[in-house]
Amino acid sequence: MKRFYSLILTAATCLSLASCGGNTAKKNAECDACADKLPIGLQLYSIRDDMAKDFKGTLQKVKDMGYDGVEFAGLYDNTPEQVKAMCDEIGLNPISAHVPLADMLADIDKVIADYKAVGCQYIVVPYVTEERRPNGELFMQMVEEIRTIGQKVKDAGMTLLYHNHDFEFTKLEDGQYGLDYLYANVPADLLQTELDECWVKYSGEDPVAYLKKYAGRSPLVHVKDFYAEGKQEGDPYALIGLNEGEQKKAGTFEFRPLGEGLQDVPAIVAAAEEVGSKWLIVEQDDPSMGKTPMECVKMSIDYLKANYLNCTAEDCAACPENASCEGCPAAK
Repeated sequence: MKRFYSLILTAATCLSLASCGGNTAKKNAECDACADKLPIGLQLYSIRDDMAKDFKGTLQKVKDMGYDGVEFAGLYDNTPEQVKAMCDEIGLNPISAHVPLADMLADIDKVIADYKAVGCQYIVVPYVTEERRPNGELFMQMVEEIRTIGQKVKDAGMTLLYHNHDFEFTKLEDGQYGLDYLYANVPADLLQTELDECWVKYSGEDPVAYLKKYAGRSPLVHVKDFYAEGKQEGDPYALIGLNEGEQKKAGTFEFRPLGEGLQDVPAIVAAAEEVGSKWLIVEQDDPSMGKTPMECVKMSIDYLKANYLNCTAEDCAACPENASCEGCPAAK
């Protein structure tokens, strides 16, 4: 497994993730580059069944794994105030929330009020139905709807994001991708990106190049791995319970924990730092490899700890601060 940062020459990367569970506030202040490490969040859709069974207990397990924050996909009958209190108690940053576009269109004021009460900085359009996709009859209308919603979100002191799948990489009559048209026609102060790098690659585009294309406009990045083999047939969304009735093609496509699939995760993380992203968000829509959802998300944070967050013995040997890097495995 590749080491992320041959580019980082010192182990000012030393930090005490092993002992402090990923909380950036507890990282060793003497290691200057520690503050430059992007915090890691988890999209809770990845563990939706666990969240439904034990909301608070599952949040605690997410924190114990080493995640710094969470991105919501529903509050599971908890009030916003209850969720905020849980996050405060556990020590998780309530980063953002995926909210169906239909809910935003029905009552955007309530959506904003709810997630502002939770403490979220970002509200995300997670998915759109077929008629609102590129070349769909309501695509142009959706662009204007998002502009209007984005203004309301901005006025509330929050930021609206759009989370892509692969269908936004359908070209319009002018040859432009639908996703690019959206970002070109809704100003950056009203809409930022949440690039899902799995779907960017699945669509045939380079995840790193696409992230760099939206430098300064990509505060959250979905770092997602997957495996695909042979000619892709059927509907990949059938794998996650969308587009009911479509056929799943077992073995041709599956989501994977980070480091277990086709993505160049180190390159994506390096690009996220370069373009000024604020958070890396782990997401795995469905479990694989015979693992449970909780086991999968633990594998992903463990991969990031080993390859990005924690320093190696070689790093520490070159670090002038290694004697005071609390929690560093190679500190003397």
